[in-house]
Amino acid sequence: MLELTMAAVSAADAGATAGMLMADAPSEPGAVLRVGRDRSVCRLPTPDDWLFVSRVHLEFRCGPDGGWQLTWLRGSQADPSSEVRLTVGEHAAAVPYGGTVPLPRGGSGEVVIVDRTGPRSVNVGFYHEV
Repeated sequence: MLELTMAAVSAADAGATAGMLMADAPSEPGAVLRVGRDRSVCRLPTPDDWLFVSRVHLEFRCGPDGGWQLTWLRGSQADPSSEVRLTVGEHAAAVPYGGTVPLPRGGSGEVVIVDRTGPRSVNVGFYHEV
């Protein structure tokens, strides 16, 4: 099972945890959890006015072996207005625009979407239960 917890943070409410959203999915091949503004397909919807997050921004997908991967989906713009970072333990790395990275099996961490134009972010914590 992959469990996600999301919080949207702006400069005005930095450090606040109110309004957290949660979603989970079994670690079955083809299972998908999405993050973005499109509430019809995203289990974790971001605020509608946060245009730095695409309609469907991130996709967590379970592979045939039960392992999960994260994809930053390419949008309509050649250059995104956000940055995406993956942190696992003390290791942090940028996720490339349009790129896919594996999540640690049986591990936890955080994916942070940062607005390049202002002090706002969407923080998605994950925990892969095996």
